Amino acid sequence: MDLIQTIISAVVTLGLLVAFHEYGHFWVARRCGIKVLRFSIGFGKPLWKHVDKQGTEYTLAAIPLGGYVRMLDEREGPVDHAELDKAFNRASVWSRIAVVSAGPLANFLLAIVVFWVLFLRGESGLIPVVGTVAASSPADYAGLEVGQEIVAVDGKLTPTVAALNLRLLDRLGDTGTVILSAKYPQSDVVYESEAPIDRWLADEEAPSPIAGLGITLDLPKLLPIIETVTPASPAELAGFKSGDQVLSADGTPMAIWMDWVDYVRARPGRTISAVVLRDGLTLTLQVTPKATQANAEVIGTVGLGVRQPEVAADRMRSFDRGPVEALGASLLRTGELVAFTFESMWKMLQGLISPKNLSGPITIAQVAGSSVASGWVSWLGLMGLLSISLGALNLLPIPVLDGGHLLFYCMEVLTGRPVPEKVQALGYQMGMVLVLSLMAFALYNDVVRL
Repeated sequence: MDLIQTIISAVVTLGLLVAFHEYGHFWVARRCGIKVLRFSIGFGKPLWKHVDKQGTEYTLAAIPLGGYVRMLDEREGPVDHAELDKAFNRASVWSRIAVVSAGPLANFLLAIVVFWVLFLRGESGLIPVVGTVAASSPADYAGLEVGQEIVAVDGKLTPTVAALNLRLLDRLGDTGTVILSAKYPQSDVVYESEAPIDRWLADEEAPSPIAGLGITLDLPKLLPIIETVTPASPAELAGFKSGDQVLSADGTPMAIWMDWVDYVRARPGRTISAVVLRDGLTLTLQVTPKATQANAEVIGTVGLGVRQPEVAADRMRSFDRGPVEALGASLLRTGELVAFTFESMWKMLQGLISPKNLSGPITIAQVAGSSVASGWVSWLGLMGLLSISLGALNLLPIPVLDGGHLLFYCMEVLTGRPVPEKVQALGYQMGMVLVLSLMAFALYNDVVRL
């Protein structure tokens, strides 16, 4: 059932993103007087189709891995003389630029709308208060102290843990200093200090910037109480149930959730005798962690999820926004994430961010499935992030992507004549090889994670 939900969630999520992207191309093409022959979601054999009064065929195809808008174009076949003025290749260069740009811009617009809805609903997050500082870490050199709240990074406010993560992610792979601003509780005095970094977390897969800074945050204690048990996992086979609290493992007390996680990770393939508390009674369960490849090591996993603790109101920061204020915050958040996406791709090309962080359809499907299970708010947040990623990736100057077409059209604007067809054809071939190679590498990363 989980696999079916994951697949359906991924198909629906990606289908909506692709539909919005392609509708951007379609809508602008129609308004530029260009005839659209087909609007397709998916590739391959059509499962459903409809033709409107203007002759456009709308199609849902069997392979839900993308979509396309096919326009009247002399380069793809004969065009009736009476319709030459409706052909894409006969449109002005500015019309072609508008049509090609509309897809990525539609994705950014979707993200703005999604974030506007979420901000209008209200936003809240944990206040980033320092819990521990590791010796000789960047945070230690900066002089951060336990109990301080980190209020800004490089001059950008960090009112919540999520905001702190985002600001620190901006510095992945950098060398130099991170400017940290912190204050003590009940004080308005802000202290600024510098944390030295050198190719910071450049080789890390799924880097944790807060841990990389050398701190843990003062968060509610995460007790080893089980919330979810993965079907057919070692934990389910051993008899674990939601609500169980792990008291000990092989006689070793489990005070917090990470005690249990670390114990399991260190024992792939070795049976653990776990004592759990269930409905006031103690039970002993035998579980054998599954050996799982993670980066360069093999770790143990059993398939358990932790129950999140309740958080005191004074540890949370909430934001209530009206429609106008929410729109401003949405525009700002979308702009920040677009810039972050492009900067991350550039750093990956420079080797400052590990290419192992590149994800493909399997990881996207898993995240989509888990976000749907977590509720519509999580799913909408994922939609906004994926929409930005799709729009940004399509703007890369690689032939076969929208950005590659824009590159050719911009060259046409500068030179006053179209790029020769042979040059464009060669570019498309090279671009296709590059895109397929990236897709294969992302899929490889997905399989390694599995």
